[in-house]
Order: sequence, then C-alpha cells, then structure tokens
Amino acid sequence: MTQFHCLSYLSNGLNFSEGKIIKKKTIKMESNIAPHGMVVTPHHLATQSALAILRDGGTAVEAMVSAAATIAVVYPHMNSIGGDAFWLIIPPHGDPIAIEACGAAGSLATPEFFKDYDKIPYRGYKSAITVAGTVGGWEKALNYVAECGYQRTSVSKLLADAIHYARNGFPMTKSQRAGLIKNKDALSHELKRVFIPDGEIPNVGDVFCQKQLAKTLESLAENGLNSFYKGEVGNLIAEDMSSLGMVITKSDLENYSAEIKTPLRLLHSHGDIFNTPPPTQGLVSLAILGVLDKLGINGDNEGQFIHATVEATKQAFLMRDKHITDPAFMKTNPLSLISSQALFNMASEINPKAVAKAESEGPGDTIWMGIMDNKGFSVSFIQSIYHEFGSGVLLPKTGITWHNRGVAFNLEKDHILSLKPGKKPFHTLNPAAARLRDGRVMVYGTRGGDGQPQTQASIFHRYVVQGVGLQQSVSAPRWLYGRIAGDPDTTLKMENRFKEETVQYLKDRGHEIVLLPEYSEVTGQAGALVRHPNGMLEGAFDLRSNGSAAGF
Repeated sequence: MTQFHCLSYLSNGLNFSEGKIIKKKTIKMESNIAPHGMVVTPHHLATQSALAILRDGGTAVEAMVSAAATIAVVYPHMNSIGGDAFWLIIPPHGDPIAIEACGAAGSLATPEFFKDYDKIPYRGYKSAITVAGTVGGWEKALNYVAECGYQRTSVSKLLADAIHYARNGFPMTKSQRAGLIKNKDALSHELKRVFIPDGEIPNVGDVFCQKQLAKTLESLAENGLNSFYKGEVGNLIAEDMSSLGMVITKSDLENYSAEIKTPLRLLHSHGDIFNTPPPTQGLVSLAILGVLDKLGINGDNEGQFIHATVEATKQAFLMRDKHITDPAFMKTNPLSLISSQALFNMASEINPKAVAKAESEGPGDTIWMGIMDNKGFSVSFIQSIYHEFGSGVLLPKTGITWHNRGVAFNLEKDHILSLKPGKKPFHTLNPAAARLRDGRVMVYGTRGGDGQPQTQASIFHRYVVQGVGLQQSVSAPRWLYGRIAGDPDTTLKMENRFKEETVQYLKDRGHEIVLLPEYSEVTGQAGALVRHPNGMLEGAFDLRSNGSAAGF
C-alpha cells in the first residue's frame, strides 16, 4: 500500500485534542463498582477465593495466588499447576513489573527424541516437554509483596479453597463438560480415569473431585511452593516423568525459577499501555493498539474499526512470526518493534478498502484474571496449559495435568522457533495493563491464543478511545481472525450479534465472514478492571465464561 492510502486513512480519525468521542450503547449492562477491592475471574469460585483474602487484609498479589490455585482446580480444562503463567503488576508507586513464570524445554528434548516425527505432536508425553512455571511464579509474586514491606499470608491459607474443592468436589461446568466431549479421544488413560470416571462424562452440575491433586496441594501448603521443584512434590513429578519417558529431568525441575522482567511499554495517545516481553506475544497486542492510534481510528464506524484492527493484527502477526522467540535467541531489540517508526510502517501497509493475506497459529486455552486492592496494587494475570487439558497427560502420583506449551516449538533446523534443550517456547499469553493520562489504571485480558491481542484491542479501544462503558466493552460482539484449531484458516469469525451493515462493510472489503453463535467462547473469556482517580474500583466480567466481577 502506498503512503497516500495510509495518510488518507489517518485523515478519517478522531481529533483527540478536541475530545470528540462518540459513545455507543449497544448493550445495556452495568459494571460493578466497589471502594475496597475488586476481582474478576472466569469462574465465580475463584473470584470468591480472592475476595476472602482481600477482606482479610491481603494484597491483590496474594489474592491472585489464591484465585489461581482455586481456578487450577475448578477450571481444569483451561489451566493447571502443571502449566505456565505471566504476571503484570502495577504497584501503588513506581514502575510496573512483569513475572515470567514459564519453563524451558527439558534437557532430553533433543532431535533424537523426535527422530521419527516431522513435527511435535499436540498430545501425549512427547508434547509435555517443557517445565511448568506456574507455581514458581506464585512464589516469586509472594516474595515481591514481602519485599514491598507487606507480611506474607501463609500458603496454607491461600491454597485452602483449592484443597477443599479438589478433595470434596465442585460442580462440573458446561465449559469443562464440552471440553471433555471434544477431547475425549486425545486424553491419556490416567487423565480419563480421573476426569471421566466409569467411562461416563459427568453432567453439568455433577460433583467432580480430584483427590490426588488435593494431596499435592496439601503438600505444597505444608512444605512451601518451592517443593514443587525441589521437594517432595518435585520428586514425585520427576518419578512420573521418568517412568513415562518424558524429556524433563529432576535436575530441570530443581534448576527452575520464575523471573522478574521489565514490561514492554507503548506510548499511546491516551496514556501508557503495558504488556509482557518475549517470549510472549505482548508485542503483538501493543502493536495493534499502536497502529490504530497512528491511523486515528475512533470507532464511530464499527466496520472501519474492525477492518483496521484485523489488518493491524495481520501486520503484527507478520512481525511476531519473524522476530519473537525466547529472548536469549532474539536478534532484534523488542522495543524497536513498537517504535513510532515501526508502527507507522505497519500502518502504511494497511489498505482501508481491501484485505491483506496472512495466516495465524490458532488459539489455545487459558484463563485471565484481574484483581485490585485498596493498597494500590493492580494485577493482570494469565495461567495456562495451552490446549484444552494441555498435553492430555496426567501425572498419576500427583494428579497434575501437564501442559503442552512445547508444541510452540518446531523441528526445523535453525528456525526462530526450533526446539533446543533449555530454550523457552513462544507464548501466546500476554496480560495487559494501562496507566491512562486522566489518572485511571486499567488491567485487562482474555484467554484464546491468537485471539488474545484481538480481544484486548477491542476492549481497550472501545472503553478508552470510544468511551463505551467497561462492562459493555467486554460484553459487546467480538470477532476472531484466523484459525481456531487444525488447518490454517484466514476467515473472519464474528458473533452473530453484529449489525448487518457492519458485516456487509467487511464483506465489501474482501473479508470471508463466518458467523458464530452469540457470546461464543471461541472469542475468549475476557475481563477488565479500572481504578478511578477517586479510588473507586470498577470491574467487568465476560458472559462467555462461568465468571464474575465482585468487590466490597
């Protein structure tokens, strides 16, 4: 596309200095507001676990550990303590921090291990090839709170709800049952034994227990979170992995620790937007919003907004696939990829009247949660096992479902994503946050692999740029460009609640539209929280989930 096209597109934007924001009220729905604490999660039991810690004087960080433990039990198809996690913490004062709680490929993950394969399989022990970082991230986050001068809440208290639900049971959700039906044939015998007792998939509302996982969580509560890697739990994990012929060794577990990183920052017209650095695709989420900012898209034409966002997504994916990997193997400074010039170059490639061709990798399964407290901490958090039920492998001695994040590697020699022992895989995970110019602090995110940056863009842009209400921004109709699973797919999938003229606008520009049911889980399970300058905390949850936004 020529520069003329880009500049003509820019001329259609909003003059922010004049404050001309057109408010849309497509859905009559109000968010929740409270003065002392606010939590949003995709499962209401996790929300309540977090609220209990906040009410007892704990910080948002500690509340998040409790929510993360609970949701690892009650939403087991989406996440597990056998997966990875990423934190974005906005403190009361000073710079935000990120916590990278993702593991590297096991020391036995050599070409010889995959000599009979042309790609890493999505299921089975050969897909369970990276260390799980989630529990290490919990410990790193709690240590951070202690370093900020707060007395740590005991691990036994933070894990109490999770232990109770694992031992005594919780009601099966529609989402979990659907995941079992869809993935039944891909799950290991041991996982089926636990999740499909007596060969029958439980019905929605049936009580579901994970007795062995309860014992594991009790051991972590008694012996400390680091025992996942260097103690009794770690020994049991290593024994199971050795018996299954997996590539992760006891030494790999013992040498793991989560890391504190500096978040990426985008200078946006409305403030600073933060996201996690590589190996995550946080750069993609920031690039999309940066390109929309360069184009001056204001959202008064919904079709134009979606077209520009989809085309910006394609440009960001091209950047991602060329550059993003384990930062130890990157040859480009990540910040240069979202510089003003880089964003302008991406914007210049966008044609307002036609689509570009690009492919995406397809989403995985994840949970995003946000918590704000009355001490000033705001937390944006993601925990994941990648695909539904991860690798499909359940470690029998601990009851832990292990993730399959290692399938993000490939077996091509010298490729940016080529598999190497000790290398971290590319991650779709990327929790987001913002400090806006008017004093508001926002945390937001979603599950959904490649859908994450697209949904993040829709929520941020609708709320911040278009002036739509927070709950409306989360609940409004959404879209997903790219494949969901399986073969490459360049269709634009849209919930069927969009106006006919919006769909036609996109068809006229060459988008191949596939309509989804209303409130489709395919488009993610999102949420958002806002800390207002007057101290009030506002929360919005996703009707596509089993979640809630609650405060006190």
